[in-house]
Amino acid sequence: MDEILQEIYNCVLEGSNKTIAAKVQQALDQGMDPGDVLDEGMVKPMAEVGRLFEEGEYFVPEMLISARAMKTGMEVLKPYLVKADIRSAGKVVAGTVQGDLHDIGKNLVCMMLEGAAFEIVDLGVDVSPEKFVQGVKDSGAQFIAMSALLTTTMPNMQRTIEALKAAGIRDKVKVLVGGAPLTQQYAHDIGADGYAPDASRAVSLAKTLTESAPAAG
Repeated sequence: MDEILQEIYNCVLEGSNKTIAAKVQQALDQGMDPGDVLDEGMVKPMAEVGRLFEEGEYFVPEMLISARAMKTGMEVLKPYLVKADIRSAGKVVAGTVQGDLHDIGKNLVCMMLEGAAFEIVDLGVDVSPEKFVQGVKDSGAQFIAMSALLTTTMPNMQRTIEALKAAGIRDKVKVLVGGAPLTQQYAHDIGADGYAPDASRAVSLAKTLTESAPAAG
């Protein structure tokens, strides 16, 4: 790997938020391909962060620090990716369901997905089924990622899936769900396409489902 790409990789892995923007700009100024900077400098270290998390070597704070550094680097890189017409891995409409104001888990999932080259449309918290539907219609997203941290708000996941059906677009999106009180069984019962217990596995799940997702719109 080129030395500057290795430095960017290390910035993400170690969460060096103060230096990553300059390193990314340096790589681009040297004429490096934006797609290579994305793949080698952002996607690969975030995948490694996910692996370290799953093996118990990294915890949520480390993941957040790495994801923040990646996000800082992406702010520099994004205009170059657009100019180079680099294809994203897919577009995800994300949000915490209606009645629920918890956003740490949702934010981490968004940052990890962005680090895996997905485009994120973050609707925030307390998102109604109608807003999720509109978000998909407006963005042409292939995925919805919903989170809930309260058992009382979990039923709004099923209501959102019903709203997608009523709008005639359920077959156009893959629905991913997550949050502390959820289980694989609950996800299956409400008709979601997948369940992820943490941000790292949300990325793995999205990548797996990408292979069977509708074409990007």
